[in-house]
Amino acid sequence: MAHRIAFLGFVALAVCASLSLAADPANLQDFCVADVSGNTRMNGMACKNPAMVQASDFAFRGLHIPGNTSNALGSRVTPVAVTQIPGLNTLGISMVRIDYAPWGINSLHTHPRATEILTVIEGSLEVGFVTSNPENRHITKILKKGDVFIFPVGLIHYQRNIGYGNAVAIAALSSQNPGVITIANTIFGSKPDISTDLLAKAFQVDKSVVWQLQAKF
Repeated sequence: MAHRIAFLGFVALAVCASLSLAADPANLQDFCVADVSGNTRMNGMACKNPAMVQASDFAFRGLHIPGNTSNALGSRVTPVAVTQIPGLNTLGISMVRIDYAPWGINSLHTHPRATEILTVIEGSLEVGFVTSNPENRHITKILKKGDVFIFPVGLIHYQRNIGYGNAVAIAALSSQNPGVITIANTIFGSKPDISTDLLAKAFQVDKSVVWQLQAKF
């Protein structure tokens, strides 16, 4: 009987351990302000000495300033993540401001570590994401001022300004460092290049098309 109880206790402990590993660990202190000047390499950033923490570690100024959209895509993303606010370290959130010129786009991309919730502040946006294989379903909607939309973690998504004036959106993300993978840049602008033969076969196009696209990135 004692052996059975010990075994069941071991199983319960193993289950609890597996559940704890399946989610982000809770903080063991009030905060862990990132030590941006430190050299320690870890998953996240090392903590600054709490005695050295200042109010400025939790603040960011300038999100009201429009981003410069004078570029090929006609958009600009202003991030507010752990790099900009060290106090976000270990808290699992960040945000961005996105400015769009008329008909500007925030190109196809994905956030490998975060779900995104976007709110339109000014203008109208066409937004969408594509589900994973094999369905590859395109879920899209037109948003107006005050509308909110969700982009699930890891899925390819985009926004496009469909108005003749500028548009602005604010988005929150469920990671202090959500990461961004822009599809076109990643595929056609990798260093070193991905094999032209491979890309031509993958996209079912002539090699000359791949060369033209690689030259742009």
